[in-house]
Amino acid sequence: MAGATIYDVAKKAGVSISTVSRVLNNSSRVKESNRERVLQAIEELGYERNLLAAALMKKNTHTLGLIIADIANPFYAEIARAVEDKAAENHFNVIVCNTDNNLKKEAAYIAILRQKRIDGIIFTTPEINNNNIKKLYQEQPDFPMVLIGSRIEGCAIDTVLVNNYLGTTEAMKYLTSLGHKRIGFIYGLPTTLSSRERLAGYHHYLAENGMKRDSKLILGGAFKIENGYQKAKELLQLENPPTAIFAANDLIAIGALETAREMGIEVPNELSILGYDNINLSTITYPKLTTVAQPMMEMGARAAEMVIERIHGRRSSPEVVTLLPRLVVRDSTGPVRR
Repeated sequence: MAGATIYDVAKKAGVSISTVSRVLNNSSRVKESNRERVLQAIEELGYERNLLAAALMKKNTHTLGLIIADIANPFYAEIARAVEDKAAENHFNVIVCNTDNNLKKEAAYIAILRQKRIDGIIFTTPEINNNNIKKLYQEQPDFPMVLIGSRIEGCAIDTVLVNNYLGTTEAMKYLTSLGHKRIGFIYGLPTTLSSRERLAGYHHYLAENGMKRDSKLILGGAFKIENGYQKAKELLQLENPPTAIFAANDLIAIGALETAREMGIEVPNELSILGYDNINLSTITYPKLTTVAQPMMEMGARAAEMVIERIHGRRSSPEVVTLLPRLVVRDSTGPVRR
């Protein structure tokens, strides 16, 4: 029967609508004989439950919003995959929204997601001063949401971070162990937590190890290949260029590799290049990229677990989870040429 409703099922099975509802929700408060009649009626009528309507009755749509800063960046794509996998395990759907680091676009997506009555939002927004998140938190402080890779001042929100200071320290320690003393640093957007913490880690390592800080070796821009390409060119055209470049993400490092190739600089014999993230592309560059690996799959999975737990009321105080990076040595780094 096309378009059969719960009322048709109840009538055919000879039971009340509430009994049909209990069967659909797998309640134990149903006689077995009634359950069998309801299931048989459902099969005969070809009844398909309206899951959205049922969810709305419970004020729950089993849908998460995932706001991605830049879907073209493989770092975010890996996180999105992990979020979706964990959500599916828990019978949640995911709506992915790509903002291109545009806060106006993000605000529009938040409004759309709220209209669709999603149950929670996971943000990968890197901006420290994100007024969209602040506004949402102020309006609905109990709304389930999780931040990945950033912190918003004044918002007590579940957060998944990676220790940027440790990752930077491990990278710098490795480069200096190879004899490098002039190490260029190319970072991304200065308004992001990762840029600020990695830059601070770079400065701290230099100071702790008695290494001279040269402002000409420190350049910022964006977490993109083009930025790495351009900034590496500026570094390598210096009168006293660096012997190593530490990039704040792998895309920047890939851009630096292209600059070195165009300038006829051999990596790693004449220049070492080290990235950050360990995206899949880092294994197919030439040479393969030494990098600081972020646990992207774990970041996404933990964020999804946290927001789902909060949706189900299994969380009270907000939690900050800090994961550990690790150095992955490949072919783009080597001893400084004497």
